[in-house]
Amino acid sequence: MLRSERHNQIMQQLHTTGSVYVAELARTFQVDAVTIRRDLAELERAGQLHRVHGGAMLRAGQTITEIFSLAAVDQQQHIERRIAEAAARFIPDHSVVFLGAGTLTRAVTPFLNKHSHLTIITNALDIAWYVAQQARLAQPVTHTLHVIGGQAAPDYGLYGDDEALRRVRADLVILEAGGLDAERGLTHDDRDGAQMTRALLNISSQTVALVAPERVGRAGAIFVAPASEVDVLISSHEAPTPALWDLSELGVHIILT
Repeated sequence: MLRSERHNQIMQQLHTTGSVYVAELARTFQVDAVTIRRDLAELERAGQLHRVHGGAMLRAGQTITEIFSLAAVDQQQHIERRIAEAAARFIPDHSVVFLGAGTLTRAVTPFLNKHSHLTIITNALDIAWYVAQQARLAQPVTHTLHVIGGQAAPDYGLYGDDEALRRVRADLVILEAGGLDAERGLTHDDRDGAQMTRALLNISSQTVALVAPERVGRAGAIFVAPASEVDVLISSHEAPTPALWDLSELGVHIILT
């Protein structure tokens, strides 16, 4: 389990019970007490809790608004995890998969450990770092990592090496869309991301788009391709039904988590 996921679950339990205990958390997450104490210290520095002997409690004076705000973040991360886990199930063992930059595609990486002998290609620094770290820890190493270079962007993506991208071929492309709508197509919110997404549609026979539910039926700033270019849409059940029906009629296979 990632540290961020552990932090989210600690806060969720804290909001439910009002207090948490180091020993119980260590048993729940199957880690040592030192790890839990470090987690609680980081959460305290972030202003989310107050540490006490043997555990932690909510900060004095913490408002309902703050609690609901944290709960909303937890809900969003839960949705991302569901979408990512569904995407990982699409990846066959012994396949070549391209993972584009983005929050949802990054969330797929912990589930890659359930596969064997993947060739992973990415233009995302955070995805590359995670895969490389896992490869260092795994014995024997089962995955091969290739990174497409370029200029780094705020989403940790590397953009600009078009020549390298033209030489890439993958069995499966998993990308994050800024918007997907039956009429307005596959869209993105920035130029580099749109150009990369457009190129990725040409390197694989199957394209899986991960789309946050609020972005289904939405158009981003830059048109990438008709929606029919997407083979599979993975989102969550919070996505609007009319937009999903329209995409389904275009032949897009829809998976809701």
